[in-house]
Amino acid sequence: MHISGIVSAIIIGLIIGILGRLVVPGRQHIGILWTIVVGIVAALLGSAIAAGFGVADTKGPDWIEWFIQIALAAVGIAALDRSRVHR
Repeated sequence: MHISGIVSAIIIGLIIGILGRLVVPGRQHIGILWTIVVGIVAALLGSAIAAGFGVADTKGPDWIEWFIQIALAAVGIAALDRSRVHR
């Protein structure tokens, strides 16, 4: 993987992670690094799921793929936040 690919993954992970945090109600007790990690994982899984359903590449914006990615990020952030609070 090239440096540009790593930087792109971090930026996309940050965007997806922040959007996922906005969906989860209340204050989350996780840092920005965990938000990025959850966002990257959600983006990768969301892209794979969208490709599996055949909605990854459309003529316009890939809204369904973004929705899947953000939903996965919200679930991941909520799960991580819940596990960190109860320790």
